[in-house]
Amino acid sequence: MAEARILNVAEALREATDVAMEHDPRIFVMGEGVSDPKAIFGTTAGLAERYGAARVMEMPIAENGFTGVAIGAAIMGRRPLIVHQRVDFALLSLEQLFNNAAKTCYVTGGHHTVPLVVRMIVGRGWGQGPAHSQSLEPLFAMIPGLKVVMPTTAREAKGQLIAALEDPNPVIMIEHRWVHYATGHVPAGRYTVPLDGPRRVREGGDVTIVATSYMLLEALRAAETLEKAGISADVIDMAVLRPFAPEPIVDSVRRTGRLLFIDTGFRQFGIGAEVVATVVEQAFGSLVTPPVRLGLPEHPTPSSRALLTDFYPTALSIIDAAAALTGIEPARIAAPRAALAAELAKLPVDVPHPTFRGPF
Repeated sequence: MAEARILNVAEALREATDVAMEHDPRIFVMGEGVSDPKAIFGTTAGLAERYGAARVMEMPIAENGFTGVAIGAAIMGRRPLIVHQRVDFALLSLEQLFNNAAKTCYVTGGHHTVPLVVRMIVGRGWGQGPAHSQSLEPLFAMIPGLKVVMPTTAREAKGQLIAALEDPNPVIMIEHRWVHYATGHVPAGRYTVPLDGPRRVREGGDVTIVATSYMLLEALRAAETLEKAGISADVIDMAVLRPFAPEPIVDSVRRTGRLLFIDTGFRQFGIGAEVVATVVEQAFGSLVTPPVRLGLPEHPTPSSRALLTDFYPTALSIIDAAAALTGIEPARIAAPRAALAAELAKLPVDVPHPTFRGPF
């Protein structure tokens, strides 16, 4: 495999786009801000200078219109990449995505495909508030004809984006803004990560913890603390939502007997609801206790940092839920939990990374 370097997710996404565009001249980028100095949080930096305005196109605030243009171009053999700075901005293009991109292959009997990729980013922090911080992955994952992925690691983000740009089907890539800061080893050059289902990122035998996107990072932090109390967590990255491939999760629950799902979005009607339903259908006899889901509460995202303190699931709430599932004595988890709580208390409220300066 090619040499690996340390990159963050934003750098990995930028590199993936560059590698793919160099390899395939049919690929072009569209979006609001793709060529401005901030370059969609750095993920499109330098692409306009390298490939020109014909392949890196700045778009007006007309999401439905330019999504239609991209779908038409895809049908005619091009490979568009649309980038939205927020999931919320993509809502104006749902009719195009759901009725045209997702259905063209089916309604034409396979004669036409739509090799379109749409990146969209979940906001959090700095007063993003109700309309700039929605994690709406269930909305896209319920539509047959779309593929939906949520990368968390830098290696995964680069490989998934290259795979998406080579896929004949429309792919929705949902990125949490805070995972852009996550660093990891990333191979140089061109490689792909299959868009085929969840993957285990930590092995354990006491409880299965499944998470999407940024919540995976919280889950891994929680798993480290749980280990200190003697609880071994099997942590699964729900990196691919559609196609839905629950087998790794079901197999894990058959071993652990316990399931904890952490949604990036709302708990009710979330991805976790589908996963829990599937586990109950396929592995009910293996469950020793009812599954538990964590997610956002049933109200819009507050803008105030004071109100955000208890809005998002955290490593601490994951620890508490996992401890309750396993029935561990509170005294066994108290000391490692308190140590983590003290560490987290030193961090600023609702700021993703020390280098973050806002506003987005």
